[in-house]
Amino acid sequence: LVLNPWDVVLCVTGTVISCENAVVVVVIFYTPAFRAPTFLLIGSLAAADLLAGLGLILHFAFVYLVPSEVLRLVTVGLLVTSFTASVSGLLAITIDRYLSLCNALTYYSEKTVTRTYVMLVLTWGTSVCYGLLPIAGWNCLKEPSACSIVKPLMKNHLIILSVSFFMVFAAMLQLYLQICRIVCRHAQQIAVQRHFLPSSHDVATRKGIATLAVILGTFASCWLPFAVFGLLGDHRSPPLYTHLTLLPATSSSVLNPLIYAFRHQDIQKVLWTLCCGCFSSSMPFRSRS
Repeated sequence: LVLNPWDVVLCVTGTVISCENAVVVVVIFYTPAFRAPTFLLIGSLAAADLLAGLGLILHFAFVYLVPSEVLRLVTVGLLVTSFTASVSGLLAITIDRYLSLCNALTYYSEKTVTRTYVMLVLTWGTSVCYGLLPIAGWNCLKEPSACSIVKPLMKNHLIILSVSFFMVFAAMLQLYLQICRIVCRHAQQIAVQRHFLPSSHDVATRKGIATLAVILGTFASCWLPFAVFGLLGDHRSPPLYTHLTLLPATSSSVLNPLIYAFRHQDIQKVLWTLCCGCFSSSMPFRSRS
């Protein structure tokens, strides 16, 4: 078989994704301090992205080394499951951030832990169901005209996934708008109580809003092209367009640990400790959300 350069790029991307997110999963799993709801959600996101990276590597291996329709369906099912869990995980983190601001006094309670586990079960349960569809027979191997831009996914299957993405994006947009309002209101109240200058209040508010804009903008720029093309394209669409929209979507799993994990100060402390060779089972700092 002749190597497709795009498949090589996706395999390399999968390797980077796997390495990045494996670090996050190991750090969160082996650090007892990281049992707060926020870290559970970050760990779930990293696990989903890790599976996505492994899925890209396996897809390359099964296409060029062990060609098999069954293995191809299993790999596609793994990719659908992992990327769906990744996108859903971003929504779960957004919900957690919103609730931590709205219910600041009751956030550190047993109710929050229960709610977090419910979100994790819903996230992975829905994702696994989506991923099992191609393996269960909803694929286009015997009906090429029903294929989507991503073979062997059915056109209707990809439409459902694309519509689900738009629903998640709309929910995240609404929640982040609410978060911006809450942050602005809290900053203004603090400025009035402590007699801060308006300029310092404005700078802090703009910085917070800019951070939220980067998070939402990154998510949209990664997934919107593929979701739109998934709705408009079909089996006759040029493969080049599929790869041009699929690569940014997979890049989301490269950026997620940089945005949600490695920027967190407590995770940074553990990573620095690991780099210095002084890792211990109990960390001396208190976890924050």
